Amino acid sequence: MNEAFIVAAARTAAGKKDGRLKDWHPADLGGAIIDALLDRSGADPDLVEDVIWGCVTQVSEQAANIGRQVVLASRLPEHVPGVSVDRQCGSSQQALHFAAQAVMCGVMDVVIAGGVESMTRVPMGLNTVFPTQHGYGHYKGLRVGGRYPSITFSQFAGAEMMVAKYGLSKDDLDRFSLASHQRGALATRQGRFSEEIVPIAIVGAQDDQALHMQDEGIRYDASLEAMAGLKKISPRMVC
Repeated sequence: MNEAFIVAAARTAAGKKDGRLKDWHPADLGGAIIDALLDRSGADPDLVEDVIWGCVTQVSEQAANIGRQVVLASRLPEHVPGVSVDRQCGSSQQALHFAAQAVMCGVMDVVIAGGVESMTRVPMGLNTVFPTQHGYGHYKGLRVGGRYPSITFSQFAGAEMMVAKYGLSKDDLDRFSLASHQRGALATRQGRFSEEIVPIAIVGAQDDQALHMQDEGIRYDASLEAMAGLKKISPRMVC
């Protein structure tokens, strides 16, 4: 069996809702990352045999096979195909697994794997709640509904089940979350993410040109006191 190697890796800095990446179309964002990856690896674009792209909400700006749209938004040749993968929150990871499997079994030699999700431009529930509310049915068919009656598939409800199974408390999770933010803040200050992040051109707060180079989701002033005051999310809020 062949061995699979990651030759180069790149990412944007993470954004937050209505944050610094809000003006970027998801396909354009993916195309920019592929171009940066080609630059970093020095790979010949003509040798790329497939692009496997993870995305959960494949509707609106992430519809029409976002994997192919990303290819067309990059400098890859038109003959390079693209395919989209939805394994929910593990979609990009699964894209990488599929790429490695293709190389390991000898079907392909050079594959790009990645993913994109703009939850500002394509909000959560746009492909589930919105169609149901407008008369286009529900993703749960009769057979699934019969097997799981009165059950809403939700990562929030699933999280509550895991809390009960493993005996976790809110204090336990708050401490874990605080440590995560503290470690992320320290790593950012020490420049540990700098090599993997591709600077992305954005419009700054003063309508000037700027570069997005730092993850937005890290709370540098996080505290247990602030976390204790956060409201819980009800599973009824999602579909």
